[in-house]
Amino acid sequence: MYAVIRTGGKQYRVEPGDVLVVEKLGGEPGADVAFSDVLMLGDGAAVTIGAPVVEGAAVNATLIETRKGEKVRIFKKTRRKGYRRTRGHRQPETVLRVTSITGAGQTAAWDGVVDLTPKALLDAKARNLKGVVALLEAAAPAAAPVEAPVKAKAPAKAKAAPVETAEAAPAEKPAAKKAAPKKAAPKKTDAE
Repeated sequence: MYAVIRTGGKQYRVEPGDVLVVEKLGGEPGADVAFSDVLMLGDGAAVTIGAPVVEGAAVNATLIETRKGEKVRIFKKTRRKGYRRTRGHRQPETVLRVTSITGAGQTAAWDGVVDLTPKALLDAKARNLKGVVALLEAAAPAAAPVEAPVKAKAPAKAKAAPVETAEAAPAEKPAAKKAAPKKAAPKKTDAE
Protein backbone atom coordinates (compact mmCIF):
# COMPACT_ATOMS: atom_id res chain seq x y z
CA MET A 1 0.00 0.00 0.00
CA TYR A 2 1.24 3.50 -0.82
CA ALA A 3 0.02 7.05 -0.35
CA VAL A 4 0.71 10.49 -1.80
CA ILE A 5 0.91 13.13 0.93
CA ARG A 6 1.34 16.89 0.86
CA THR A 7 3.68 18.69 3.28
CA GLY A 8 5.81 21.80 2.97
CA GLY A 9 4.21 22.70 -0.37
CA LYS A 10 5.45 19.48 -1.97
CA GLN A 11 3.97 16.05 -2.66
CA TYR A 12 5.63 12.75 -1.66
CA ARG A 13 4.80 9.14 -2.56
CA VAL A 14 5.39 7.07 0.58
CA GLU A 15 5.13 3.45 1.70
CA PRO A 16 5.44 2.01 5.22
CA GLY A 17 9.12 1.86 6.19
CA ASP A 18 10.26 4.66 3.85
CA VAL A 19 12.72 7.29 5.07
CA LEU A 20 11.47 10.69 4.04
CA VAL A 21 13.27 14.07 4.03
CA VAL A 22 10.80 16.98 4.15
CA GLU A 23 10.76 20.68 4.97
CA LYS A 24 11.39 21.43 8.65
CA LEU A 25 8.68 20.23 11.05
CA GLY A 26 8.45 20.95 14.77
CA GLY A 27 9.13 18.21 17.31
CA GLU A 28 11.87 16.32 19.10
CA PRO A 29 13.56 13.13 17.83
CA GLY A 30 11.28 10.16 18.49
CA ALA A 31 8.05 12.20 18.25
CA ASP A 32 5.12 10.85 16.23
CA VAL A 33 3.98 12.92 13.25
CA ALA A 34 0.61 12.45 11.52
CA PHE A 35 -0.17 13.71 8.00
CA SER A 36 -3.85 14.18 7.21
CA ASP A 37 -3.30 15.74 3.76
CA VAL A 38 -3.42 12.41 1.92
CA LEU A 39 -4.08 13.12 -1.75
CA MET A 40 -4.15 9.53 -3.00
CA LEU A 41 -4.08 5.97 -1.72
CA GLY A 42 -3.05 2.99 -3.78
CA ASP A 43 -2.92 -0.76 -3.30
CA GLY A 44 -2.00 -2.56 -6.50
CA ALA A 45 -4.66 -1.76 -9.11
CA ALA A 46 -7.05 -0.22 -6.53
CA VAL A 47 -6.48 3.53 -6.38
CA THR A 48 -8.42 6.06 -4.30
CA ILE A 49 -8.05 9.67 -5.36
CA GLY A 50 -9.10 12.47 -3.02
CA ALA A 51 -11.03 15.59 -3.88
CA PRO A 52 -8.72 17.27 -2.78
CA VAL A 53 -7.88 14.87 0.10
CA VAL A 54 -8.99 11.34 0.93
CA GLU A 55 -11.45 11.49 3.85
CA GLY A 56 -10.34 9.60 6.96
CA ALA A 57 -6.91 8.75 5.56
CA ALA A 58 -3.75 9.37 7.57
CA VAL A 59 -0.05 8.66 7.30
CA ASN A 60 1.89 8.26 10.56
CA ALA A 61 5.65 8.72 10.84
CA THR A 62 8.36 9.00 13.48
CA LEU A 63 10.66 12.01 13.50
CA ILE A 64 14.30 10.87 13.36
CA GLU A 65 16.16 14.18 13.23
CA THR A 66 16.02 17.82 12.20
CA ARG A 67 19.16 18.99 10.39
CA LYS A 68 20.49 21.38 7.80
CA GLY A 69 20.45 20.30 4.17
CA GLU A 70 23.17 20.55 1.58
CA LYS A 71 24.73 23.97 1.05
CA VAL A 72 23.53 26.00 -1.93
CA ARG A 73 26.01 28.54 -3.32
CA ILE A 74 24.72 31.86 -4.60
CA PHE A 75 27.27 33.61 -6.84
CA LYS A 76 26.75 37.02 -8.44
CA LYS A 77 29.12 38.71 -10.83
CA THR A 78 29.10 41.72 -13.10
CA ARG A 79 31.78 41.39 -15.71
CA ARG A 80 34.47 44.02 -16.10
CA LYS A 81 33.23 45.89 -13.01
CA GLY A 82 35.05 44.04 -10.23
CA TYR A 83 31.77 42.91 -8.63
CA ARG A 84 31.73 39.36 -7.21
CA ARG A 85 29.57 38.13 -4.31
CA THR A 86 29.32 34.59 -2.93
CA ARG A 87 26.73 33.59 -0.40
CA GLY A 88 25.60 30.22 0.93
CA HIS A 89 22.39 28.79 2.33
CA ARG A 90 21.51 25.54 4.11
CA GLN A 91 17.77 24.84 4.29
CA PRO A 92 16.58 23.17 7.52
CA GLU A 93 14.96 19.79 6.89
CA THR A 94 13.38 16.96 8.88
CA VAL A 95 14.06 13.24 8.42
CA LEU A 96 11.06 10.93 9.01
CA ARG A 97 10.44 7.18 8.99
CA VAL A 98 6.93 6.31 7.74
CA THR A 99 5.39 3.78 10.17
CA SER A 100 1.80 3.28 8.95
CA ILE A 101 -0.77 4.24 6.33
CA THR A 102 -4.48 4.14 7.16
CA GLY A 103 -7.41 4.83 4.83
CA ALA A 104 -10.01 3.40 2.45
CA GLY A 105 -10.79 0.65 4.98
CA GLN A 106 -7.22 -0.67 4.96
CA THR A 107 -4.17 -0.31 7.18
CA ALA A 108 -0.56 -0.98 6.26
CA ALA A 109 2.01 -0.85 9.06
CA TRP A 110 5.77 -1.15 9.16
CA ASP A 111 6.89 -3.73 11.72
CA GLY A 112 10.52 -2.58 12.03
CA VAL A 113 12.19 -0.58 14.81
CA VAL A 114 12.89 3.11 14.23
CA ASP A 115 16.59 3.89 14.74
CA LEU A 116 17.12 7.48 15.91
CA THR A 117 20.80 7.63 14.94
CA PRO A 118 21.36 10.96 13.12
CA LYS A 119 22.88 11.04 9.64
CA ALA A 120 25.97 12.96 10.80
CA LEU A 121 26.83 10.11 13.18
CA LEU A 122 26.30 7.46 10.49
CA ASP A 123 28.53 9.42 8.08
CA ALA A 124 31.26 9.79 10.71
CA LYS A 125 31.16 6.05 11.46
CA ALA A 126 31.35 5.25 7.75
CA ARG A 127 34.45 7.46 7.41
CA ASN A 128 35.95 5.96 10.61
CA LEU A 129 36.30 9.36 12.34
CA LYS A 130 36.61 8.18 15.93
CA GLY A 131 36.97 11.61 17.53
CA VAL A 132 33.91 12.98 15.74
CA VAL A 133 31.93 9.82 16.55
CA ALA A 134 32.67 10.26 20.26
CA LEU A 135 31.51 13.90 20.16
CA LEU A 136 28.34 13.11 18.24
CA GLU A 137 27.44 10.15 20.47
CA ALA A 138 27.75 12.40 23.51
CA ALA A 139 25.39 14.94 21.88
CA ALA A 140 22.96 12.31 20.51
CA PRO A 141 19.62 11.78 22.27
CA ALA A 142 19.51 9.15 25.01
CA ALA A 143 17.04 7.00 23.03
CA ALA A 144 19.47 6.50 20.14
CA PRO A 145 21.02 3.04 20.22
CA VAL A 146 24.79 2.95 20.39
CA GLU A 147 26.39 0.27 18.23
CA ALA A 148 29.83 0.02 19.83
CA PRO A 149 30.38 0.35 23.58
CA VAL A 150 32.56 3.26 24.64
CA LYS A 151 35.71 2.08 26.42
CA ALA A 152 36.43 3.62 29.80
CA LYS A 153 39.73 5.44 29.99
CA ALA A 154 42.27 4.52 32.64
CA PRO A 155 42.78 7.18 35.33
CA ALA A 156 45.51 9.64 34.45
CA LYS A 157 48.82 9.09 36.22
CA ALA A 158 50.54 11.97 37.95
CA LYS A 159 53.39 13.16 35.80
CA ALA A 160 56.76 13.78 37.40
CA ALA A 161 58.76 16.88 36.59
CA PRO A 162 60.73 16.33 33.40
CA VAL A 163 64.38 15.55 33.92
CA GLU A 164 66.70 16.94 31.32
CA THR A 165 69.58 14.74 30.32
CA ALA A 166 71.97 14.92 27.45
CA GLU A 167 70.47 11.74 25.95
CA ALA A 168 66.84 12.83 26.28
CA ALA A 169 67.36 16.38 24.97
CA PRO A 170 66.46 16.75 21.35
CA ALA A 171 69.39 17.18 19.04
CA GLU A 172 69.85 20.73 17.85
CA LYS A 173 69.86 21.35 14.16
CA PRO A 174 73.10 22.71 12.70
CA ALA A 175 72.98 26.35 11.71
CA ALA A 176 72.08 26.86 8.09
CA LYS A 177 74.87 28.19 5.92
CA LYS A 178 74.40 31.62 4.51
CA ALA A 179 74.74 32.02 0.80
CA ALA A 180 77.83 33.87 -0.33
CA PRO A 181 77.14 37.26 -1.89
CA LYS A 182 77.33 37.34 -5.66
CA LYS A 183 80.38 38.97 -7.14
CA ALA A 184 79.76 41.96 -9.31
CA ALA A 185 80.78 41.69 -12.93
CA PRO A 186 83.86 43.72 -13.85
CA LYS A 187 83.02 47.10 -15.28
CA LYS A 188 83.75 47.71 -18.91
CA THR A 189 86.08 50.48 -19.75
CA ASP A 190 86.24 52.62 -22.87
CA ALA A 191 89.57 51.12 -23.83
CA GLU A 192 88.14 47.69 -24.33
